[in-house]
Amino acid sequence: MWTFSEHKDWTYLEQRFDWIKRMNEVQQDPRYHAEGNVAIHTQMVLAALKVEPAFQVLSEDDQEILWAAALLHDVEKYSTTVFETDGSITSNGHARKGAQFARQLLYINEPAPFVIREQIVGLVRHHGLPIWLFEKPDPLKALVKASMEVNTQWLALLARADMLGRVCDDQEEMLYRIDCFEAFCQENDCWGKARAFTSGHAQMYYMQHDDAYLDYVPFDEPAFEVILMSGLPGAGKDTFIKKHYPDWLVISLDHMRVERGISPTDKTGNGQVIQEAKEQARVYLRKQESFIWNATNTTSQMRMQLIDLFTTYKAKVKITYVEVPYENLHGQNKSRDARVPAAVLDRLTHKLEIPALWEAHELSYHVS
Repeated sequence: MWTFSEHKDWTYLEQRFDWIKRMNEVQQDPRYHAEGNVAIHTQMVLAALKVEPAFQVLSEDDQEILWAAALLHDVEKYSTTVFETDGSITSNGHARKGAQFARQLLYINEPAPFVIREQIVGLVRHHGLPIWLFEKPDPLKALVKASMEVNTQWLALLARADMLGRVCDDQEEMLYRIDCFEAFCQENDCWGKARAFTSGHAQMYYMQHDDAYLDYVPFDEPAFEVILMSGLPGAGKDTFIKKHYPDWLVISLDHMRVERGISPTDKTGNGQVIQEAKEQARVYLRKQESFIWNATNTTSQMRMQLIDLFTTYKAKVKITYVEVPYENLHGQNKSRDARVPAAVLDRLTHKLEIPALWEAHELSYHVS
């Protein structure tokens, strides 16, 4: 059984983790958090979570995941809190930054199994969604995407504890919103599971078209495939390709850089490599030839730019994500011809966004 900490006593946690201790310094807007600072709020959330009937029936493993997510859900209010000129206190972006912090913590400092880590990250990232879903431009699409990243049943449970663990005037209204979120999940087959599609092509059609129906099934299937590799330098992407796809065409940004003597820190040179690689990709795409795009692709923005290019030519896109433990990462990076400086590798690690199911026709994780 994985545990974040066997000792749940707050005094112990403050002594062990600086990022917990500093929660005492983070003020919150008294209109929404009359209970006080983030440390007080977080303790109240943990207490509210423990007494929720839906929490008590979970397995010990699942309880630990939710407990860790509740502990971390507001961790980055420390870096995002702003005292506005009108006297209000805001912390915009704290969920996104909190998810990044949680992934770093559970990959580097307090290693957790991949599936557990990413579920905690997803809960931290989306903990406000049950409250704000219906203010999104497309609530259904936002829900479907979230269901492919996190257990929505647990998300609602965390959101309920988050709301009960505070003192505010609008608590009843916010709890009603969570009830509506639960009903919307159930209505759209997203409750506690990823929304399923008849095929990867149907899923991608829905994700890429604003006016698409959720259950629409397109008839034309892609005629060829592009495999988009994703993973930090040194994770083993080259080894994976040699083992599983020895006969495929490969566009490798690392190999192109090595051939041209371009440093990983040379922004101009790297820009030229990427443009040249895209031109080569267009040659394959026009011929409808399957190939592998081998690069780090460690953020969603990087991946989506490429996926938009590939799907323009009606390719099926499969993302293959490769990961090794952090303790092995730097050593494997040093043994590569295309090794990157340690500082660059750590920057990439800190910005890492794991591919989500909704990004492509197909997704596979290969985590050692």
